Amino acid sequence: MITAEDVLDLPAASRVVPAPRLPLPAGSTTSVSVVIPAKNVAAYIGETLASALAQGEISEVIVVDDGSSDTTTAIVRAIRDPRLRLMTNDSAGVSAARNLGARYASGEWLLFLDADDRLRPGAVAALLAAARAAPRAVLVYGDYNTIDSEGRQIGRRSLLKGRRKPSGDVLARLAAGNFIVNGGIALARAEAFRAIGGFDTSLRYCEDWHCWCRLAAIGEFEFAPKLLLDYRLHTANTMNAAVRTPKDFFPAIARVFDDGLILARLPEGTAAGLRQAAEVHLVTYSAMQAVRFGRYRDALAYLGMVGRRSLKALPRAAVRVAFARLGI
Repeated sequence: MITAEDVLDLPAASRVVPAPRLPLPAGSTTSVSVVIPAKNVAAYIGETLASALAQGEISEVIVVDDGSSDTTTAIVRAIRDPRLRLMTNDSAGVSAARNLGARYASGEWLLFLDADDRLRPGAVAALLAAARAAPRAVLVYGDYNTIDSEGRQIGRRSLLKGRRKPSGDVLARLAAGNFIVNGGIALARAEAFRAIGGFDTSLRYCEDWHCWCRLAAIGEFEFAPKLLLDYRLHTANTMNAAVRTPKDFFPAIARVFDDGLILARLPEGTAAGLRQAAEVHLVTYSAMQAVRFGRYRDALAYLGMVGRRSLKALPRAAVRVAFARLGI
């Protein structure tokens, strides 16, 4: 069996080469639509919208309200900016909300921003610059840092200066584990997003990973090595994250490795090894989340699950968990 480590060492010629795409003209005008699913986020939606509307390159911001019972929609309606649109989704879920916004978006690029996060100044400009430098890319992405409920920086990802993530044909690496993490750091070509069917509404977790893998199956990715987003950790999302277990993520693994588009584009004989790597990745992520919220016994149990899947992967998983405790 070919392992995930073997896949990452494969020569480029042995991988599937995506069909060539027409490059963007050097001086072309590109339009960006930001899609924000929102439900009971009155405490944060104003700051999130301000961060998006401050990006001069954004042509429209679409807020899709998913059945809020607080003042979220009133806050959105009170903002006077011709680029801002409000839609309703009737509690159909975050993936359905994103798909609805994307369906009516007019931009050439889509950015999926969570309603409690905030874009950093110049984020969209940096992503568009990366897109122009990689005209075949269907997705360009950067990195993020974390903030608390009051907007104070708590992450230390700025210590990872010079870190580079994959560009080009990234499908094998992405199938082994989601290195994009948050849609607010990425621009996806609207035509490509629609072509692969958007987000799978049947998945409760990791629906974004599955979507990114389908995009990677039809085109190239490009990494912009900059912190572009403040990812907010607060009571609502940390309570949710604190109780998740590896089993919550396994349906997404099954979906990715049962997807005909993805499997057809993976190098021959690599699916089993990549699936094992994806399991290791998500169990490690569960251990990282557990240690962030003081669930040290669970974190150790999850590291044991990693070891049972791959002893070779255990030291790296332990290092990642230690970094998570330090906010990296």
